[in-house]
Amino acid sequence: FGNILAGYFARILGLPVGKLVCAANANNVLTDFIRTGTYDKRRPFYQTTSPSMDILVSSNLERLLFLLSEGDDQAVADWMNSLNRDGVYSVPASLLSKLRETFTSYSLTDAEAAEVLGKIYKKTGYLCDPHTAVAMGAALEYKEKEGTENPVVVLSTASPFKFSRPVLAGASLELK
Repeated sequence: FGNILAGYFARILGLPVGKLVCAANANNVLTDFIRTGTYDKRRPFYQTTSPSMDILVSSNLERLLFLLSEGDDQAVADWMNSLNRDGVYSVPASLLSKLRETFTSYSLTDAEAAEVLGKIYKKTGYLCDPHTAVAMGAALEYKEKEGTENPVVVLSTASPFKFSRPVLAGASLELK
């Protein structure tokens, strides 16, 4: 969520950006939050092939909520206290509406990400890491469901060489 928050800052500063698509793996707490307005960390935690996305609590979301609530630090503190105490909080419909004006989210399983990784490699020769495969899958799903012709930019921040097993499996490659 750090990358998407940076995208939001760039948007505020004038970068002509439309929707920001939050990509998530099986730990899809952010996808569920963006869709429902309820953040619920009381769920199973999965260790996936995209470990940087393996979160149940996003500190960067707290920062975004502060901005979207127009600096209402008390509301944000109340939500974070509820999260710490009860494991869940819900934002008002007005804030959820504001969130959805700019953000949407899609999540992929490890198997879906591996399939995307393989397709990218076979089609382009580009070997991406599992995190980028999740992001590409989310971007493709967004384009398909929204029917948009607008270009979508995917930020890739990890090296495929750090994740050799899932990368080789997804690309159907073998070590020699």
